[in-house]
Amino acid sequence: MPVTPRPTPVTALPSIAADVLVIGGGLSGTWAALAAAQAGARVVLADKGYCGASGVAATSGPGHWWVPPDPDLRAAAIAGRMAIAGGIADPAWMARILDITWTTLPTIADVYDFATDENGVVQYRGLRGPEYLRAMRRKILNHGVRILDQSPALELLADCNGAVAGARGLRRQRHEAWTVRAPAVILATGGCGFKSRLLGSHTNTGDGHLMAAEAGVPCSGMEFSTYHTVSPAWSTMTRSMSYAFAVYYDAGGREIPVPPGDITRTLARAMLAGPVTCSLHRMPDDIRERLRRVQPNMMLPFDRTGVDPFTQRFPVLLRPEGTIRGSGGIRMADEDCATEAKGLFVVGDAATREPVAGAVSGGGAILAAWALSSGVMAGRAAAARARGSGGPGDGPVTPLGRAGLRPARHAAPVDVSAVTAAVQGETLPYDKTIFRRAPVLRRSLAVLDGVWRDVRDHLDGYGLSTAGETVQAREAAALTAVARWCTRAGLDRAESRGMHWREDAPATDPAYARRLSVGGLDDVWARFDGDAPQPIPSQTIPVPEAGAA
Repeated sequence: MPVTPRPTPVTALPSIAADVLVIGGGLSGTWAALAAAQAGARVVLADKGYCGASGVAATSGPGHWWVPPDPDLRAAAIAGRMAIAGGIADPAWMARILDITWTTLPTIADVYDFATDENGVVQYRGLRGPEYLRAMRRKILNHGVRILDQSPALELLADCNGAVAGARGLRRQRHEAWTVRAPAVILATGGCGFKSRLLGSHTNTGDGHLMAAEAGVPCSGMEFSTYHTVSPAWSTMTRSMSYAFAVYYDAGGREIPVPPGDITRTLARAMLAGPVTCSLHRMPDDIRERLRRVQPNMMLPFDRTGVDPFTQRFPVLLRPEGTIRGSGGIRMADEDCATEAKGLFVVGDAATREPVAGAVSGGGAILAAWALSSGVMAGRAAAARARGSGGPGDGPVTPLGRAGLRPARHAAPVDVSAVTAAVQGETLPYDKTIFRRAPVLRRSLAVLDGVWRDVRDHLDGYGLSTAGETVQAREAAALTAVARWCTRAGLDRAESRGMHWREDAPATDPAYARRLSVGGLDDVWARFDGDAPQPIPSQTIPVPEAGAA
Protein backbone atom coordinates (compact mmCIF):
# COMPACT_ATOMS: atom_id res chain seq x y z
CA MET A 1 0.00 0.00 0.00
CA PRO A 2 1.55 3.34 -1.00
CA VAL A 3 2.52 5.62 1.83
CA THR A 4 1.55 9.27 1.51
CA PRO A 5 4.54 11.42 2.50
CA ARG A 6 3.87 13.56 5.54
CA PRO A 7 4.42 17.28 5.07
CA THR A 8 7.76 18.44 6.43
CA PRO A 9 7.22 21.23 8.96
CA VAL A 10 8.28 24.59 7.61
CA THR A 11 10.09 26.79 10.07
CA ALA A 12 8.78 30.33 10.06
CA LEU A 13 11.62 32.83 10.28
CA PRO A 14 11.16 36.14 12.13
CA SER A 15 9.74 38.82 9.90
CA ILE A 16 12.34 41.10 8.29
CA ALA A 17 11.69 44.84 8.17
CA ALA A 18 12.99 46.74 5.16
CA ASP A 19 12.33 49.90 3.18
CA VAL A 20 12.52 48.19 -0.20
CA LEU A 21 12.10 44.54 -1.12
CA VAL A 22 13.43 43.46 -4.51
CA ILE A 23 12.11 40.13 -5.80
CA GLY A 24 14.59 38.74 -8.30
CA GLY A 25 18.37 38.91 -8.42
CA GLY A 26 19.23 39.18 -12.10
CA LEU A 27 20.45 42.25 -13.94
CA SER A 28 17.44 44.49 -13.34
CA GLY A 29 16.98 43.32 -9.74
CA THR A 30 20.55 44.03 -8.74
CA TRP A 31 20.50 47.45 -10.42
CA ALA A 32 17.24 48.23 -8.59
CA ALA A 33 18.67 47.12 -5.27
CA LEU A 34 21.80 49.19 -5.84
CA ALA A 35 19.87 52.33 -6.75
CA ALA A 36 17.58 51.99 -3.74
CA ALA A 37 20.50 51.39 -1.38
CA GLN A 38 22.42 54.36 -2.82
CA ALA A 39 19.32 56.46 -2.11
CA GLY A 40 19.56 55.50 1.56
CA ALA A 41 17.01 52.68 1.75
CA ARG A 42 17.35 49.46 3.71
CA VAL A 43 17.08 46.87 0.97
CA VAL A 44 16.38 43.14 0.98
CA LEU A 45 16.74 41.16 -2.25
CA ALA A 46 15.12 37.72 -2.52
CA ASP A 47 16.32 35.58 -5.41
CA LYS A 48 14.74 32.39 -6.63
CA GLY A 49 18.23 31.04 -7.33
CA TYR A 50 21.66 32.34 -6.35
CA CYS A 51 22.00 36.06 -6.92
CA GLY A 52 25.00 36.46 -9.21
CA ALA A 53 24.47 33.28 -11.19
CA SER A 54 20.76 32.95 -11.96
CA GLY A 55 18.74 34.30 -14.85
CA VAL A 56 19.26 34.63 -18.57
CA ALA A 57 21.79 37.48 -18.38
CA ALA A 58 24.20 35.40 -16.29
CA THR A 59 24.67 32.98 -19.19
CA SER A 60 25.08 35.61 -21.88
CA GLY A 61 27.26 38.49 -22.94
CA PRO A 62 25.05 41.54 -22.49
CA GLY A 63 25.80 44.28 -24.97
CA HIS A 64 24.07 47.49 -23.95
CA TRP A 65 22.42 50.04 -26.21
CA TRP A 66 25.35 52.41 -26.01
CA VAL A 67 25.15 55.74 -27.83
CA PRO A 68 27.29 58.78 -26.89
CA PRO A 69 25.40 61.88 -25.69
CA ASP A 70 25.64 63.58 -29.08
CA PRO A 71 22.19 64.93 -30.01
CA ASP A 72 22.48 63.85 -33.63
CA LEU A 73 23.70 60.35 -32.77
CA ARG A 74 20.99 59.90 -30.16
CA ALA A 75 18.28 61.16 -32.53
CA ALA A 76 19.46 58.81 -35.28
CA ALA A 77 19.57 55.83 -32.92
CA ILE A 78 16.07 56.51 -31.65
CA ALA A 79 14.71 57.13 -35.14
CA GLY A 80 16.14 53.82 -36.28
CA ARG A 81 14.39 51.94 -33.51
CA MET A 82 11.12 53.82 -33.96
CA ALA A 83 11.09 52.85 -37.63
CA ILE A 84 10.79 49.16 -36.77
CA ALA A 85 8.81 49.37 -33.53
CA GLY A 86 5.36 49.01 -35.05
CA GLY A 87 4.08 52.40 -33.97
CA ILE A 88 3.73 51.64 -30.26
CA ALA A 89 7.13 52.65 -28.84
CA ASP A 90 7.92 55.96 -27.17
CA PRO A 91 11.01 58.02 -28.13
CA ALA A 92 11.04 59.77 -24.76
CA TRP A 93 11.48 56.43 -22.97
CA MET A 94 14.26 55.51 -25.38
CA ALA A 95 16.06 58.78 -24.67
CA ARG A 96 15.82 58.17 -20.92
CA ILE A 97 17.33 54.69 -21.02
CA LEU A 98 20.12 55.81 -23.34
CA ASP A 99 21.04 58.56 -20.90
CA ILE A 100 20.78 56.47 -17.73
CA THR A 101 22.79 53.63 -19.27
CA TRP A 102 25.52 55.98 -20.45
CA THR A 103 25.93 57.67 -17.10
CA THR A 104 25.42 54.66 -14.83
CA LEU A 105 27.15 51.65 -16.35
CA PRO A 106 30.69 53.01 -15.78
CA THR A 107 29.96 53.37 -12.04
CA ILE A 108 30.59 49.67 -11.46
CA ALA A 109 34.21 49.96 -12.57
CA ASP A 110 35.27 49.33 -8.95
CA VAL A 111 33.91 45.77 -9.16
CA TYR A 112 33.99 44.98 -12.89
CA ASP A 113 37.10 44.95 -15.06
CA PHE A 114 35.95 46.59 -18.30
CA ALA A 115 37.88 45.65 -21.42
CA THR A 116 39.99 48.14 -23.36
CA ASP A 117 40.67 48.37 -27.09
CA GLU A 118 44.08 48.41 -28.78
CA ASN A 119 44.40 52.12 -27.94
CA GLY A 120 43.66 51.62 -24.26
CA VAL A 121 40.15 53.09 -24.50
CA VAL A 122 37.72 51.50 -22.04
CA GLN A 123 34.90 49.59 -23.75
CA TYR A 124 31.70 49.82 -21.73
CA ARG A 125 29.13 48.49 -24.16
CA GLY A 126 29.66 44.74 -23.98
CA LEU A 127 30.13 42.82 -20.75
CA ARG A 128 30.66 39.17 -19.90
CA GLY A 129 27.48 37.93 -18.26
CA PRO A 130 28.89 35.71 -15.50
CA GLU A 131 31.43 38.33 -14.38
CA TYR A 132 28.84 41.10 -14.69
CA LEU A 133 26.36 39.38 -12.37
CA ARG A 134 29.03 38.43 -9.86
CA ALA A 135 30.21 42.04 -9.86
CA MET A 136 26.68 43.27 -9.23
CA ARG A 137 26.40 40.90 -6.28
CA ARG A 138 29.60 42.32 -4.79
CA LYS A 139 28.41 45.85 -5.49
CA ILE A 140 25.08 45.52 -3.70
CA LEU A 141 26.64 43.67 -0.76
CA ASN A 142 29.11 46.54 -0.44
CA HIS A 143 26.12 48.87 -0.15
CA GLY A 144 24.52 46.85 2.63
CA VAL A 145 21.84 45.02 0.65
CA ARG A 146 20.71 41.86 2.42
CA ILE A 147 20.45 38.94 -0.02
CA LEU A 148 18.19 35.93 0.47
CA ASP A 149 19.50 33.28 -1.94
CA GLN A 150 17.45 30.26 -3.05
CA SER A 151 14.41 32.08 -1.67
CA PRO A 152 11.55 32.23 -4.20
CA ALA A 153 8.74 34.64 -3.36
CA LEU A 154 5.31 33.03 -3.35
CA GLU A 155 2.92 35.91 -2.76
CA LEU A 156 2.61 39.62 -2.04
CA LEU A 157 1.20 41.10 1.16
CA ALA A 158 -1.21 44.04 1.29
CA ASP A 159 -1.86 46.42 4.18
CA CYS A 160 -5.26 47.58 5.42
CA ASN A 161 -5.32 50.31 2.75
CA GLY A 162 -4.72 47.85 -0.06
CA ALA A 163 -1.13 48.95 -0.67
CA VAL A 164 1.52 46.32 -1.28
CA ALA A 165 3.42 45.94 1.99
CA GLY A 166 5.88 43.11 1.45
CA ALA A 167 5.98 39.50 0.41
CA ARG A 168 6.52 36.04 1.73
CA GLY A 169 8.25 32.99 0.34
CA LEU A 170 10.34 29.94 1.10
CA ARG A 171 14.01 29.23 1.55
CA ARG A 172 13.56 25.91 -0.14
CA GLN A 173 16.93 24.38 0.69
CA ARG A 174 16.40 25.06 4.41
CA HIS A 175 12.65 24.49 4.42
CA GLU A 176 12.10 27.87 6.03
CA ALA A 177 9.38 30.44 5.41
CA TRP A 178 10.46 34.06 5.08
CA THR A 179 8.43 37.25 5.37
CA VAL A 180 9.67 40.71 4.46
CA ARG A 181 7.63 43.78 5.41
CA ALA A 182 8.41 46.75 3.18
CA PRO A 183 6.39 49.75 1.91
CA ALA A 184 7.91 49.35 -1.55
CA VAL A 185 8.30 46.11 -3.50
CA ILE A 186 10.06 45.81 -6.85
CA LEU A 187 9.23 42.86 -9.10
CA ALA A 188 12.36 41.80 -11.01
CA THR A 189 11.26 38.25 -11.69
CA GLY A 190 12.11 38.19 -15.40
CA GLY A 191 9.99 37.11 -18.32
CA CYS A 192 8.24 33.80 -18.82
CA GLY A 193 9.89 31.21 -21.07
CA PHE A 194 7.34 28.43 -20.44
CA LYS A 195 10.21 26.10 -19.46
CA SER A 196 11.22 25.77 -23.11
CA ARG A 197 14.81 24.86 -22.14
CA LEU A 198 16.05 28.25 -23.25
CA LEU A 199 19.47 28.69 -21.66
CA GLY A 200 19.22 30.24 -18.19
CA SER A 201 15.42 30.55 -18.21
CA HIS A 202 14.27 27.58 -16.14
CA THR A 203 13.27 29.81 -13.21
CA ASN A 204 11.52 32.34 -15.47
CA THR A 205 8.00 31.05 -14.97
CA GLY A 206 5.95 34.25 -14.74
CA ASP A 207 5.79 34.33 -10.94
CA GLY A 208 5.90 38.12 -10.80
CA HIS A 209 3.21 38.43 -13.47
CA LEU A 210 0.84 36.34 -11.36
CA MET A 211 1.65 38.24 -8.16
CA ALA A 212 1.03 41.53 -9.93
CA ALA A 213 -2.31 40.30 -11.26
CA GLU A 214 -3.36 39.27 -7.77
CA ALA A 215 -2.65 42.87 -6.75
CA GLY A 216 -4.90 44.08 -9.58
CA VAL A 217 -2.20 45.01 -12.11
CA PRO A 218 -2.65 44.04 -15.79
CA CYS A 219 -0.07 43.20 -18.44
CA SER A 220 0.49 44.83 -21.80
CA GLY A 221 1.90 43.64 -25.11
CA MET A 222 1.58 39.95 -24.28
CA GLU A 223 0.86 39.14 -27.93
CA PHE A 224 4.48 40.06 -28.66
CA SER A 225 5.74 36.87 -27.07
CA THR A 226 6.80 34.83 -30.09
CA TYR A 227 10.53 35.47 -30.30
CA HIS A 228 12.52 32.29 -31.03
CA THR A 229 16.23 31.54 -31.05
CA VAL A 230 18.12 28.89 -33.01
CA SER A 231 19.94 26.23 -31.00
CA PRO A 232 21.47 22.82 -31.69
CA ALA A 233 18.63 20.31 -31.40
CA TRP A 234 20.31 18.43 -28.56
CA SER A 235 21.31 21.49 -26.53
CA THR A 236 19.92 24.46 -24.65
CA MET A 237 22.72 26.68 -25.97
CA THR A 238 20.94 29.66 -27.49
CA ARG A 239 23.76 32.08 -28.15
CA SER A 240 22.54 33.65 -31.37
CA MET A 241 25.49 35.65 -32.72
CA SER A 242 27.09 32.72 -34.56
CA TYR A 243 23.92 31.99 -36.51
CA ALA A 244 24.31 35.24 -38.42
CA PHE A 245 26.69 33.15 -40.56
CA ALA A 246 24.49 30.05 -40.69
CA VAL A 247 23.41 28.14 -43.77
CA TYR A 248 20.31 25.99 -43.27
CA TYR A 249 19.24 22.84 -45.12
CA ASP A 250 15.88 21.10 -45.34
CA ALA A 251 15.18 17.40 -44.86
CA GLY A 252 16.21 16.75 -48.46
CA GLY A 253 19.57 18.44 -47.97
CA ARG A 254 18.62 21.49 -50.04
CA GLU A 255 19.73 24.92 -48.88
CA ILE A 256 16.85 26.94 -47.45
CA PRO A 257 16.67 30.49 -48.87
CA VAL A 258 16.25 32.81 -45.89
CA PRO A 259 14.93 36.26 -46.82
CA PRO A 260 16.23 39.13 -44.67
CA GLY A 261 13.96 39.87 -41.74
CA ASP A 262 12.01 36.63 -41.96
CA ILE A 263 14.35 34.05 -40.49
CA THR A 264 12.06 32.70 -37.78
CA ARG A 265 9.01 32.07 -39.96
CA THR A 266 11.14 30.66 -42.78
CA LEU A 267 12.89 28.17 -40.51
CA ALA A 268 9.71 27.32 -38.63
CA ARG A 269 7.91 26.42 -41.86
CA ALA A 270 10.80 24.20 -42.85
CA MET A 271 10.89 22.56 -39.40
CA LEU A 272 7.17 21.84 -39.52
CA ALA A 273 7.87 19.96 -42.78
CA GLY A 274 10.85 18.00 -41.49
CA PRO A 275 14.26 18.16 -39.78
CA VAL A 276 16.46 21.16 -40.49
CA THR A 277 20.25 21.11 -40.32
CA CYS A 278 22.74 23.92 -40.17
CA SER A 279 26.37 24.65 -41.00
CA LEU A 280 28.52 27.56 -39.83
CA HIS A 281 31.13 27.19 -42.59
CA ARG A 282 30.61 30.81 -43.68
CA MET A 283 31.89 32.20 -40.38
CA PRO A 284 35.14 34.11 -41.09
CA ASP A 285 38.34 32.68 -39.64
CA ASP A 286 39.05 35.66 -37.40
CA ILE A 287 35.62 35.37 -35.75
CA ARG A 288 36.05 31.61 -35.29
CA GLU A 289 39.33 32.33 -33.57
CA ARG A 290 37.71 34.85 -31.18
CA LEU A 291 34.51 32.91 -30.60
CA ARG A 292 35.75 30.92 -27.61
CA ARG A 293 36.84 34.13 -25.88
CA VAL A 294 33.75 36.19 -26.74
CA GLN A 295 31.18 33.43 -26.07
CA PRO A 296 33.07 30.74 -24.18
CA ASN A 297 30.00 28.54 -23.68
CA MET A 298 28.95 28.59 -27.34
CA MET A 299 31.22 25.71 -28.37
CA LEU A 300 30.57 23.44 -25.37
CA PRO A 301 27.74 21.38 -26.93
CA PHE A 302 29.85 20.83 -30.03
CA ASP A 303 32.96 19.87 -28.07
CA ARG A 304 30.96 17.38 -26.01
CA THR A 305 29.45 15.67 -29.06
CA GLY A 306 32.49 15.87 -31.32
CA VAL A 307 30.66 17.92 -33.95
CA ASP A 308 32.66 20.50 -35.89
CA PRO A 309 30.01 23.13 -36.78
CA PHE A 310 32.34 24.69 -39.37
CA THR A 311 32.66 21.53 -41.48
CA GLN A 312 29.70 19.38 -40.44
CA ARG A 313 25.96 19.93 -40.62
CA PHE A 314 24.08 19.56 -37.35
CA PRO A 315 20.34 19.49 -36.50
CA VAL A 316 18.80 22.68 -35.13
CA LEU A 317 15.48 23.85 -33.75
CA LEU A 318 13.90 27.10 -32.68
CA ARG A 319 13.77 27.57 -28.93
CA PRO A 320 10.78 29.71 -27.81
CA GLU A 321 11.64 32.66 -25.58
CA GLY A 322 8.10 33.63 -24.54
CA THR A 323 8.11 37.06 -22.94
CA ILE A 324 11.85 37.00 -22.20
CA ARG A 325 12.95 38.53 -25.48
CA GLY A 326 9.40 39.35 -26.37
CA SER A 327 8.33 42.82 -25.39
CA GLY A 328 5.21 42.17 -23.29
CA GLY A 329 5.01 42.21 -19.52
CA ILE A 330 3.49 43.87 -16.49
CA ARG A 331 2.06 47.29 -17.32
CA MET A 332 3.65 50.37 -15.79
CA ALA A 333 1.61 53.32 -14.59
CA ASP A 334 4.25 56.05 -14.67
CA GLU A 335 7.82 56.93 -15.62
CA ASP A 336 9.20 55.55 -12.35
CA CYS A 337 8.16 52.00 -13.29
CA ALA A 338 5.43 52.05 -10.65
CA THR A 339 2.34 49.96 -11.28
CA GLU A 340 -1.32 50.62 -10.60
CA ALA A 341 -0.93 48.95 -7.19
CA LYS A 342 0.42 51.31 -4.57
CA GLY A 343 3.87 50.28 -3.39
CA LEU A 344 4.52 47.93 -6.33
CA PHE A 345 7.14 48.57 -9.02
CA VAL A 346 8.29 46.43 -11.94
CA VAL A 347 11.59 46.28 -13.84
CA GLY A 348 13.49 44.35 -16.49
CA ASP A 349 11.89 41.54 -18.44
CA ALA A 350 9.00 41.34 -15.96
CA ALA A 351 7.80 44.73 -17.24
CA THR A 352 6.39 45.51 -20.64
CA ARG A 353 9.17 46.76 -22.91
CA GLU A 354 6.81 48.26 -25.45
CA PRO A 355 7.98 51.83 -24.66
CA VAL A 356 11.54 51.01 -25.74
CA ALA A 357 11.09 48.10 -28.16
CA GLY A 358 7.54 48.36 -29.46
CA ALA A 359 6.19 45.31 -31.26
CA VAL A 360 9.61 43.81 -31.99
CA SER A 361 12.20 42.30 -29.71
CA GLY A 362 14.69 44.65 -28.14
CA GLY A 363 17.29 41.91 -28.66
CA GLY A 364 20.22 41.97 -26.30
CA ALA A 365 21.24 45.61 -26.45
CA ILE A 366 17.93 47.35 -25.83
CA LEU A 367 16.93 44.85 -23.16
CA ALA A 368 20.23 45.13 -21.29
CA ALA A 369 19.92 48.92 -21.28
CA TRP A 370 16.32 48.57 -20.18
CA ALA A 371 17.24 46.20 -17.34
CA LEU A 372 19.81 48.65 -16.03
CA SER A 373 17.71 51.78 -16.50
CA SER A 374 14.39 50.47 -15.26
CA GLY A 375 16.22 49.13 -12.20
CA VAL A 376 17.71 52.54 -11.51
CA MET A 377 14.40 54.36 -12.02
CA ALA A 378 12.38 51.98 -9.87
CA GLY A 379 15.06 51.69 -7.16
CA ARG A 380 15.20 55.45 -6.67
CA ALA A 381 11.42 55.81 -6.73
CA ALA A 382 10.91 52.91 -4.32
CA ALA A 383 13.39 54.44 -1.89
CA ALA A 384 11.56 57.77 -2.11
CA ARG A 385 8.25 56.05 -1.40
CA ALA A 386 9.77 54.33 1.62
CA ARG A 387 11.02 57.65 2.98
CA GLY A 388 7.57 59.15 2.68
CA SER A 389 5.70 56.21 4.11
CA GLY A 390 7.15 56.12 7.59
CA GLY A 391 8.66 52.65 7.25
CA PRO A 392 7.39 49.11 6.87
CA GLY A 393 4.81 49.25 9.66
CA ASP A 394 3.66 46.42 11.88
CA GLY A 395 -0.09 46.44 11.28
CA PRO A 396 -2.05 43.50 9.92
CA VAL A 397 -1.38 42.41 6.35
CA THR A 398 -3.30 40.20 3.96
CA PRO A 399 -1.58 37.59 1.78
CA LEU A 400 -2.72 37.98 -1.82
CA GLY A 401 -1.69 34.61 -3.26
CA ARG A 402 -4.42 32.29 -4.46
CA ALA A 403 -3.99 29.88 -7.37
CA GLY A 404 -1.42 27.20 -6.66
CA LEU A 405 -1.28 28.04 -2.97
CA ARG A 406 -4.81 28.01 -1.57
CA PRO A 407 -7.54 26.05 -3.42
CA ALA A 408 -10.65 28.08 -4.16
CA ARG A 409 -12.90 25.05 -3.61
CA HIS A 410 -11.34 21.99 -2.01
CA ALA A 411 -7.89 20.43 -2.07
CA ALA A 412 -7.52 17.54 -4.48
CA PRO A 413 -4.56 15.92 -6.26
CA VAL A 414 -3.35 17.98 -9.22
CA ASP A 415 -0.49 16.68 -11.37
CA VAL A 416 1.77 19.72 -11.59
CA SER A 417 3.88 18.14 -14.34
CA ALA A 418 0.74 17.56 -16.38
CA VAL A 419 -0.26 21.20 -15.90
CA THR A 420 3.11 22.36 -17.22
CA ALA A 421 2.87 19.95 -20.15
CA ALA A 422 -0.62 21.20 -20.99
CA VAL A 423 0.59 24.81 -20.96
CA GLN A 424 3.55 23.94 -23.14
CA GLY A 425 1.23 22.13 -25.53
CA GLU A 426 -0.47 25.46 -26.27
CA THR A 427 2.52 27.80 -26.08
CA LEU A 428 5.50 26.02 -27.64
CA PRO A 429 4.38 24.44 -30.97
CA TYR A 430 5.35 26.64 -33.90
CA ASP A 431 1.96 26.23 -35.60
CA LYS A 432 0.26 27.71 -32.52
CA THR A 433 2.59 30.56 -31.65
CA ILE A 434 4.59 31.63 -34.69
CA PHE A 435 1.70 31.06 -37.12
CA ARG A 436 -1.37 32.19 -35.21
CA ARG A 437 -4.94 31.76 -36.39
CA ALA A 438 -8.13 32.73 -34.59
CA PRO A 439 -9.69 29.22 -34.42
CA VAL A 440 -6.50 27.74 -33.01
CA LEU A 441 -6.11 30.57 -30.50
CA ARG A 442 -9.69 30.12 -29.32
CA ARG A 443 -9.18 26.43 -28.89
CA SER A 444 -5.94 27.00 -26.94
CA LEU A 445 -7.67 29.51 -24.71
CA ALA A 446 -10.42 27.01 -23.95
CA VAL A 447 -7.84 24.37 -23.01
CA LEU A 448 -5.92 26.80 -20.82
CA ASP A 449 -9.08 28.03 -19.11
CA GLY A 450 -9.82 24.44 -18.14
CA VAL A 451 -6.32 23.98 -16.76
CA TRP A 452 -6.66 27.21 -14.81
CA ARG A 453 -9.94 26.13 -13.21
CA ASP A 454 -8.36 22.89 -12.03
CA VAL A 455 -5.32 24.67 -10.58
CA ARG A 456 -7.39 27.42 -9.00
CA ASP A 457 -9.99 25.14 -7.46
CA HIS A 458 -7.88 22.24 -6.21
CA LEU A 459 -4.12 22.78 -6.11
CA ASP A 460 -3.08 23.15 -2.46
CA GLY A 461 0.53 24.28 -2.69
CA TYR A 462 0.87 25.02 1.00
CA GLY A 463 -0.33 21.51 1.79
CA LEU A 464 2.34 19.74 -0.25
CA SER A 465 5.14 17.73 1.29
CA THR A 466 8.19 19.82 0.52
CA ALA A 467 9.10 23.42 -0.09
CA GLY A 468 10.19 22.47 -3.60
CA GLU A 469 6.75 21.05 -4.37
CA THR A 470 5.10 24.20 -3.08
CA VAL A 471 7.25 26.31 -5.37
CA GLN A 472 6.47 24.05 -8.34
CA ALA A 473 2.75 24.33 -7.63
CA ARG A 474 2.96 28.10 -7.67
CA GLU A 475 5.02 28.00 -10.86
CA ALA A 476 2.37 25.86 -12.53
CA ALA A 477 -0.28 28.46 -11.68
CA ALA A 478 1.90 31.28 -12.98
CA LEU A 479 2.70 29.48 -16.25
CA THR A 480 -1.00 28.90 -16.83
CA ALA A 481 -1.91 32.51 -16.10
CA VAL A 482 0.74 33.93 -18.44
CA ALA A 483 -0.19 31.49 -21.20
CA ARG A 484 -3.83 32.61 -21.01
CA TRP A 485 -2.88 36.29 -21.25
CA CYS A 486 -0.54 35.69 -24.21
CA THR A 487 -3.19 33.65 -26.00
CA ARG A 488 -5.98 36.12 -25.37
CA ALA A 489 -3.82 39.02 -26.53
CA GLY A 490 -2.82 37.10 -29.66
CA LEU A 491 -6.48 36.48 -30.39
CA ASP A 492 -7.64 40.06 -29.87
CA ARG A 493 -4.91 41.67 -31.98
CA ALA A 494 -6.55 40.63 -35.24
CA GLU A 495 -3.70 41.78 -37.46
CA SER A 496 0.03 41.16 -37.89
CA ARG A 497 2.48 43.59 -36.28
CA GLY A 498 6.11 43.14 -35.30
CA MET A 499 6.75 39.63 -34.03
CA HIS A 500 3.02 38.90 -33.73
CA TRP A 501 1.96 37.11 -36.93
CA ARG A 502 -1.60 36.11 -37.78
CA GLU A 503 -1.92 33.72 -40.71
CA ASP A 504 -5.55 34.76 -41.04
CA ALA A 505 -4.76 38.50 -40.83
CA PRO A 506 -1.30 39.03 -42.39
CA ALA A 507 -1.67 42.77 -42.96
CA THR A 508 -0.83 45.50 -40.46
CA ASP A 509 -3.92 47.54 -39.69
CA PRO A 510 -3.25 51.21 -38.80
CA ALA A 511 -6.30 51.16 -36.55
CA TYR A 512 -4.50 48.71 -34.25
CA ALA A 513 -1.44 50.92 -33.70
CA ARG A 514 -2.24 50.86 -29.99
CA ARG A 515 -1.05 48.94 -26.98
CA LEU A 516 -3.22 46.09 -25.83
CA SER A 517 -3.66 45.47 -22.11
CA VAL A 518 -4.76 42.10 -20.83
CA GLY A 519 -5.53 40.95 -17.33
CA GLY A 520 -7.88 39.13 -15.02
CA LEU A 521 -7.52 35.80 -13.30
CA ASP A 522 -10.80 33.92 -13.47
CA ASP A 523 -12.15 36.00 -16.35
CA VAL A 524 -9.44 37.14 -18.70
CA TRP A 525 -10.10 40.45 -20.41
CA ALA A 526 -8.31 42.48 -23.09
CA ARG A 527 -8.58 46.15 -23.98
CA PHE A 528 -6.82 48.45 -26.45
CA ASP A 529 -5.56 51.80 -25.30
CA GLY A 530 -7.18 54.75 -27.03
CA ASP A 531 -9.76 54.54 -29.76
CA ALA A 532 -8.66 51.40 -31.59
CA PRO A 533 -11.24 48.72 -32.33
CA GLN A 534 -12.21 46.98 -29.12
CA PRO A 535 -12.16 43.19 -28.92
CA ILE A 536 -15.14 40.95 -28.59
CA PRO A 537 -15.97 40.19 -24.93
CA SER A 538 -14.57 36.78 -24.02
CA GLN A 539 -17.99 35.41 -23.13
CA THR A 540 -19.13 35.81 -26.73
CA ILE A 541 -16.07 34.26 -28.38
CA PRO A 542 -17.20 30.91 -29.80
CA VAL A 543 -14.99 27.93 -28.99
CA PRO A 544 -14.59 25.60 -31.99
CA GLU A 545 -15.02 21.90 -31.73
CA ALA A 546 -11.86 19.87 -31.32
CA GLY A 547 -10.24 19.26 -34.69
CA ALA A 548 -11.85 22.26 -36.34
CA ALA A 549 -9.45 24.28 -38.42
